[in-house]
Amino acid sequence: MRPSAASLPTRAWALISAVSLRTKILGMVLALVLLLGAGVTLQVRATLTRTLMAQLQEESVSLSRDLAARSTDLLLINDLYGILQLLRETQTNNPDVRYAFILDRDGRVVAHTFDGGFPADLASANSVAADAHHHTTSIWTEEGVVWDTAVPIFEGKAGTARIGVSEARMRATVAAITTRLLLTTALVSLVGILTAIFLTWLLTRPVRQLVEATEAVRHGDYSPRVRRWADDELGELADAFNVMTADLARADAERREREQMRAFYLRQIITAQEEERKRIARELHDETGQALASVMVGLRNVEEAPSAGELHARLADLREVASATLEAVRRLALELRPSMLDDLGLVAALRRYAADYTARFKIPVDVQIVGLGDQRLAPEVETALYRIIQEALTNVAKYARATHVSVLLECHEGQLNAIIEDDGCGFDAAQVLRSAAAENRLGLYGMRERAGLIGGALTIESQTGCGTTVYVRIPNP
Repeated sequence: MRPSAASLPTRAWALISAVSLRTKILGMVLALVLLLGAGVTLQVRATLTRTLMAQLQEESVSLSRDLAARSTDLLLINDLYGILQLLRETQTNNPDVRYAFILDRDGRVVAHTFDGGFPADLASANSVAADAHHHTTSIWTEEGVVWDTAVPIFEGKAGTARIGVSEARMRATVAAITTRLLLTTALVSLVGILTAIFLTWLLTRPVRQLVEATEAVRHGDYSPRVRRWADDELGELADAFNVMTADLARADAERREREQMRAFYLRQIITAQEEERKRIARELHDETGQALASVMVGLRNVEEAPSAGELHARLADLREVASATLEAVRRLALELRPSMLDDLGLVAALRRYAADYTARFKIPVDVQIVGLGDQRLAPEVETALYRIIQEALTNVAKYARATHVSVLLECHEGQLNAIIEDDGCGFDAAQVLRSAAAENRLGLYGMRERAGLIGGALTIESQTGCGTTVYVRIPNP
């Protein structure tokens, strides 16, 4: 099956693409030199051939006219020996002259330079009118093309002078010059190949370094750097590669750090869970257990009340103990997970938490909700946002010494934005995140990790003495 015409360029390009860069450069240089050499050789050969051909024809006319002029007197006195000597002298002094002869007015051969006899058809091969200047025609012979020129002698009254000029010497000259041009082209091609080899070495050396460095990067080694060889595109490529590897090294270091922090965070979560269980058990034992024990004692005292008034007083005390116990249990349940978050959603839970926060820490919290209304988000999004805002407000209470906190929750163009801003003392966020003590940045890392788990991003902007702003952006919540 023959390949289609449309597939041939594709196959040719695939073949070219399969060879190395060095082979491509060598091939292009060699092809360019050969093409240029061949073009110059053909052009010079054609021009030289036309020029020499015109000169040969002019020489034929000039020699024929000279022969006609010098043979006029000899013909008039019928000096055949002088005419023959004149013909031989003309042939001897001009290497291009193949033959020369004289015809009388009746077309008969008077004298000629042929040693083996005069060719039978040569006399009629060319003729000239008596009033013409000359007439030149080409004759094909076994030795090649001969330009035959006929010139009338004494206006044709004495006869005709004929000279045949051969192209052989002219063709030999053209062939010799062509050979020299071809040798020059070969020499230039050799120089071009050597230059191309040096050029490919010069160009491919930084490329090879880039390839080797890329292989190292592919295997996870981000340390190689490529030397900038020159202020050109390869130099710019080397700079871009070095910047890329530096970015990759930094990203890999951050990834490793995140993995370490995630492992540490997981251990801390497990530890925190155990501590929380201990705290809950302790609170249940110390507070709730004691409160229930007090209720039991109070009930016994109620049974032993001596009077109705004493009964009512002891019942009031029991009511206060039961109320305090209920409040402690409610607060404990709220700290574990606010039921309002599941029942009424994020907005109601945030407003309730802000009110409790203000009452507990005496720091006003302004909650603004834009674009949500009664809309419920995915449970994991609501939980993550609630915990992030809760952690941010906890940090404000612990470290910020703030007098006011604002919380903005906005849903705009398919993106959920949460902004927690305080007017506290602020801190150097970058320094804290770079801190060697992981526990100093665990809370911030936990907030960032929660945002990342739901496809969002968390940014912290803070300066010492200028407060802190936490931005949380969640696309398509």
